[in-house]
Amino acid sequence: MNQDTATAAALYQRWLAELWNGDLNDLAAAASSLVSEDFVGNWPGQPALVHGPDALADVVRQGRLPFTGLTFTLQLGPVTTGDLVAARWTGHGSYAAGKHALPGTTAPAGTPVEFSGHDILRIAGNRFTEYWVISEGEYLMAQLTQG
Repeated sequence: MNQDTATAAALYQRWLAELWNGDLNDLAAAASSLVSEDFVGNWPGQPALVHGPDALADVVRQGRLPFTGLTFTLQLGPVTTGDLVAARWTGHGSYAAGKHALPGTTAPAGTPVEFSGHDILRIAGNRFTEYWVISEGEYLMAQLTQG
């Protein structure tokens, strides 16, 4: 399916603004407006696929909770071809530690973090249906295992 480039780019801008940079209390609504009911998300190192908007909202929430002031900035793209959208982003924030600490981390709360990644999404009917992310998880963990 060929998607209009402007429509696909606008949907990706909403993906960053509403889901990854949006209010944690609004994640379920954001996910429901951005992805299809049969959405499938693929994260490296995760044993299971993420199915549907509610599961996507949960994964995003879990990924954002260990940090404060976490914002994602578009670095390149979005680039669109056919039904695919790709982009490079950078995340900046501070480690929150505490009850949402990541396993194996030793960094104190307030430690600044920065990491980048790439998204590839499939779009159909003005919603994303599939997602693949590649992020610098090892680089992020290196920042959080000081000592």
